[in-house]
Amino acid sequence: MPVSQESMKIISSVRSNLESCLLGKEFEIQLLLTALLAGGHVLIEDVPGTGKTQLIKGLAKSMQGDYRRIQCNPDILPSDITGVSVFHPRDERFYFRPGPVMTNILLADEINRATTKTQSALLEVMEERSVTVDGETHALPHPFMLCATQNPIDFEGTYMLPEAQLDRFMLKLSLGYPDAATEKELMVRSREGQLTDKLAPVTHMEMIAAIQHEIREVYLGDPVADYLLNITRATREHPAVLLGASPRATLSFMNAARAYAFLQERDYVLPDDVKTLAPYVLSHRIMLRPESRLDNTNAESVLQYILRQVKVPVQMGK
Repeated sequence: MPVSQESMKIISSVRSNLESCLLGKEFEIQLLLTALLAGGHVLIEDVPGTGKTQLIKGLAKSMQGDYRRIQCNPDILPSDITGVSVFHPRDERFYFRPGPVMTNILLADEINRATTKTQSALLEVMEERSVTVDGETHALPHPFMLCATQNPIDFEGTYMLPEAQLDRFMLKLSLGYPDAATEKELMVRSREGQLTDKLAPVTHMEMIAAIQHEIREVYLGDPVADYLLNITRATREHPAVLLGASPRATLSFMNAARAYAFLQERDYVLPDDVKTLAPYVLSHRIMLRPESRLDNTNAESVLQYILRQVKVPVQMGK
């Protein structure tokens, strides 16, 4: 099925909005949109002040979506995220008071500062798109996307994300510092206030949901599918790896590749799409053996080795 020009026009407008509020990060914005259109979640690991919050706020504003932000800390409780049941004396019954998770775009800022118990409250949210409170399950709005941030430098008072939670993030990325010219342009534009304040909505969440459905029809040929699968399976067989990418990672990889191809205005996935996305989809899902770290081996180097070893298919289109 050919790529819908109307859908591409909408996504291009969203991308232009985000590029106007986060300067010089076109590829990172493309990765964020890849996760959104594929129905996945994103973990942004970066130092403070690089524009993570502005990017997520800009995304929600561009789509007229509900947006909530959770500032994670050791005192926050699971019920502060999911919501609670409140007893109403006059009606003599409990009513569900929804937490901030009942939204379209949820930002969990510094997620690794929340305790493991609170982090676990997000497991059902990320996988099932629902919350269960007092035995009653409540569906989240659709579409729903969790964007979490963490600081890779400051480890005091933090809790490592468990593997089960890392595996639920479709992509992990970093924004990094802007170059000198971009930072100077940021100084000029910031005289008129926050860049996100000027953003105008360009679509709505119902349209995003329709585009998500459209992306399922992007063609993934058998040779490219086998290439993607071979990369994922190779992470489980590398001698330096204790825990490789899961079958859930394979499905996330496939969905992300379809969305990324769509953003390139194609209705089919190329091997280059798979190779481009591999570090962002798989690196946070690889757990290394303790002894492998002694020779400076890391997940990224393991993945680069795998990409060099796995044979690239010759089929380039449909």
